[in-house]
Amino acid sequence: MNTQTTSAQTTPTATQHAASLDDYIATGTARALALNNRGPVRYSHDGQLHPEILEAYWAHGFYVFEGLIDADEVSSLRRDAEHLMDHAPVSQHADVDHAGRPAIKYDFKRPTFSYVKPLSDPWGGTPLLSGRHPTQMVQPTVETDAPEAVLFLINGMCQVMPSGLRVYGHPDILSIAASVNGEDFTPYNDVLFVKPAGLGGSVAWHQDGVTHWDSPDWDPGIHGFNFQVQLYECTPRNALWVMPGTHQQGRIDIKALVAANQGSEQLPGAVPLICQPGDVTIVNRQALHCSFANTSPNLRVSLTFGFHRRASVLGAQGALSQASRETYDAQRIFERSRIIALAIDARAQHYPQQRRFDYAPFRGLEDEFRFNAETEQTILRDYNLQDLSI
Repeated sequence: MNTQTTSAQTTPTATQHAASLDDYIATGTARALALNNRGPVRYSHDGQLHPEILEAYWAHGFYVFEGLIDADEVSSLRRDAEHLMDHAPVSQHADVDHAGRPAIKYDFKRPTFSYVKPLSDPWGGTPLLSGRHPTQMVQPTVETDAPEAVLFLINGMCQVMPSGLRVYGHPDILSIAASVNGEDFTPYNDVLFVKPAGLGGSVAWHQDGVTHWDSPDWDPGIHGFNFQVQLYECTPRNALWVMPGTHQQGRIDIKALVAANQGSEQLPGAVPLICQPGDVTIVNRQALHCSFANTSPNLRVSLTFGFHRRASVLGAQGALSQASRETYDAQRIFERSRIIALAIDARAQHYPQQRRFDYAPFRGLEDEFRFNAETEQTILRDYNLQDLSI
């Protein structure tokens, strides 16, 4: 296995970084394709996710649902995402886009766009996000003229992408959520991860969960999971990498793992989430995972949104990027969950022939949560200020 160090004297170029991953990628890819955790969505006679899928998910901590989003919907999602990427400010405080045109401007309370230096790791080895990224990834040097900053995250998927709101109400996605987290499942957050070709930033090894590691009720599902809807091909070089089974191990000493691997981020045993456009991945938030700097020629855009068990959220204190340590009560959970009801109706209006998901917490309240001009302002606008982060 090729290794890299992070010392200033041995910082690799982008080409060297890509070459250093060759053996690691070959090994990880073979391991990924040998696992029994990918295929189309299937249900049992009671409408629950097929037991074989659930068994594979709980064994490995992730699953790849192949072809879950059809080609027409992928095209719609791409159009909205590409419009945002094409017209986003060229940097955090810029007024113009990459072509010098007036950039998209939103007056939402949470900024829509965030940026990183090309091929950098913005979170690793910092106290950000509750310090859950304790080691920093290799940050290759860019070999060609490159912008000072590149897109990293696009926040508020449901309010900046009409197709994003609709996919949030996708009946198969929500059925999977109900099968894993119970029919009273609650939202977490949502964001678009953008990894521009040859320039995209990395995300250091981490586990997502923060609040429940020492809970007497701890189990492998207590911190929920994330979906990723893939808009483009995910190759081993730009994909998320996951360490199978680590969701069962409790809080992991990531620093010790990296140190035991001679300081290399290429931790043994990990696998890439290889996907085609329209595939949807589900990854347990306790699973150890990362993504490397994108020195590949392939763009990755992943619509990422998570769900919790209601029991995990009720009475918990907010964590991660939240400014306050509020305690989540039933009303707070209900208010954030309204976006699911709204998304279901937005999808039903756009795809009237499709199955409409029946979301148990809002059963009988459907008429109060129709998607229209009024609810777009009273419920959808700034909905992500109410994210439920644990």
